[in-house]
Amino acid sequence: MIDKQLRVVLAEDSVILRDGMVELLTARGCLVVATAGTGPELVAAVTEHRPDVAVVDIRMPPTHTDEGIRAAVQLRGSFPEVGILVFSQHVERAWAARLLADGAAGIGYLLKERVARTSEFVEALHRVAEGGTALDPEIVNGLLHGGRRGPVDTLTAREREVLELMAQGRSNRSIAAQLTVSERAVEKHVAAVFTKFGLPATEADNRRVKAVLAYLSESTGI
Repeated sequence: MIDKQLRVVLAEDSVILRDGMVELLTARGCLVVATAGTGPELVAAVTEHRPDVAVVDIRMPPTHTDEGIRAAVQLRGSFPEVGILVFSQHVERAWAARLLADGAAGIGYLLKERVARTSEFVEALHRVAEGGTALDPEIVNGLLHGGRRGPVDTLTAREREVLELMAQGRSNRSIAAQLTVSERAVEKHVAAVFTKFGLPATEADNRRVKAVLAYLSESTGI
């Protein structure tokens, strides 16, 4: 059960979709503190309200190309404590790479069709707000198959499957259920991933996020 009420700023230029998402999020216990229809309005709203997370459509006025992602990158630099979840109609590999260039923590990228799966969408919002990662499976697949060679290529097929699911923000228990294996088996694969990416155990570092970042860096060439 998710108890914390998230404070959300929502940027979407379609009034119908925006109103529908406000209703959806409110019904799920979130507090939408502001909405925006353009990139500058989004930046102003986040500056004023400092939400837990900003939900951003990539394509916004006036050109409907990359205004949303540019605003998201700007917010990422100015307010790193604010989670950013962008959504798009299609997989935009270059824009995903731009958003993830400074790290994967507190970042989400979902396709719009995923928003219709309400529970999944809200869980992703909470994960991003808490500094985790929530990447659409199609985004992960697009990044994986468009990249260069590197340490990722040292992973076994099963280790790569586990890492892809980690990139989506899945827990070990969720990965075990998805792959129909024991949680202990997943732990061994995760440990192997950490070893191959040269991520030693420390109290301060979140190795899952670092492994995902290393994976995305290899896959995107950033």
